[in-house]
Amino acid sequence: MRRFSALRAISLIFVAIVLSVAMAATGASQDRKTKTNPLQGWSAPLQSADIGNPAFHGSMQATSDGLQIIAGGKDIWGTADEFHFTYQKQNGNFDIVVRVRSLTAPQLYARAGIMAREDLSADSRHIFFLVFPDNRPRHNNTSAYELQFRAEKSGESKAIYPAENSAAAPLFPVQFPNAWLRLRRNGNEFTVFVSDDGKSWKKYASFQLALPPEVFLGLAATSHTADASVTATFSDLGNYQYR
Repeated sequence: MRRFSALRAISLIFVAIVLSVAMAATGASQDRKTKTNPLQGWSAPLQSADIGNPAFHGSMQATSDGLQIIAGGKDIWGTADEFHFTYQKQNGNFDIVVRVRSLTAPQLYARAGIMAREDLSADSRHIFFLVFPDNRPRHNNTSAYELQFRAEKSGESKAIYPAENSAAAPLFPVQFPNAWLRLRRNGNEFTVFVSDDGKSWKKYASFQLALPPEVFLGLAATSHTADASVTATFSDLGNYQYR
């Protein structure tokens, strides 16, 4: 009887050793995966702030699958901006995407999108890839998307529009909730893309802007009017490489 108990004890010890080794191997495999496949972009806790001095103070609220920004602000244009910004600090190259599910229209030029900004001052240099609330023509733009930038601090804002389009439909139409934006940085080159499913991407434009390696990267929204706010709902924030 004692011999049987001893054999059983030895067996149990052997099983425990095998399980312990297996668990250690699994943990090591997971550690290797984490270290060799880091998630870039949208990896740090997001912060939220008004930029400039909008009369209507903005806010950010987490949702079940993303976040919602409520913003005031006269505009992101000219030599200084007023808007609400939800952001993180990002160092180096990135390739990030977001889905804009909805965007209210208190004014024709209300807008929301992805921004990379040198600092949090109102007149900061930046690049901003945005979507408008609908497909109505705006100034030189017959599409619902636009790439804006300020190349010099306190300088004038400029924009890149799609090529002239004589067709009835815009080249880059928006259809919420399927408005996907993508912003890729490679050194000083910023390239932006549009998608209606988050899988197939159409290049919108590229632009060279010598921003510092570390920028404030995030989601921006402005109502383009001091008298009302805009509400932008985002989801599917992520890194393009790992989607």
